[in-house]
Amino acid sequence: MLRRTAFAVATSAVLSFAALSAAPAVAYTDTFPLMPLPVTDPEGADHLTVTVSGVGGGKDGTFELDCHPAGGSHPDARAACEQLDRNTSWGKSPFTSARHGELCTMQYGGPATAHVTGTWAGRPVDATYKRSNGCEIARWDALVPVLPGLGA
Repeated sequence: MLRRTAFAVATSAVLSFAALSAAPAVAYTDTFPLMPLPVTDPEGADHLTVTVSGVGGGKDGTFELDCHPAGGSHPDARAACEQLDRNTSWGKSPFTSARHGELCTMQYGGPATAHVTGTWAGRPVDATYKRSNGCEIARWDALVPVLPGLGA
């Protein structure tokens, strides 16, 4: 009797492992959306166009930002590229929009808007920023100095 039980347990474990091993990896992509690691293109594929308006104080305008190596017409290209590098990792993009249905404080951060387009880490970027509530303000502030810092 003990041998039958041991055999049944061992067989069940082997079959369970085989079934789990055969499960397609695609089944897990809905729960864990992943993004590949950043790709550094030697020809300078990390190029962004940053358009800022409604900020004032000489901070409005359209700026080109090249990274790896840092350059372009952006006022602080090196610091902007370093900020983007720090916030880019597996499964995390610095250009992610606010989550739908997220609870945000109802505060107004001013009329400033920004639009960032181009290519970052081998992926296309088309992100819009505004300061219409607490989530959007935090999203803007997380991208400073790519976007101008506006303080509290």
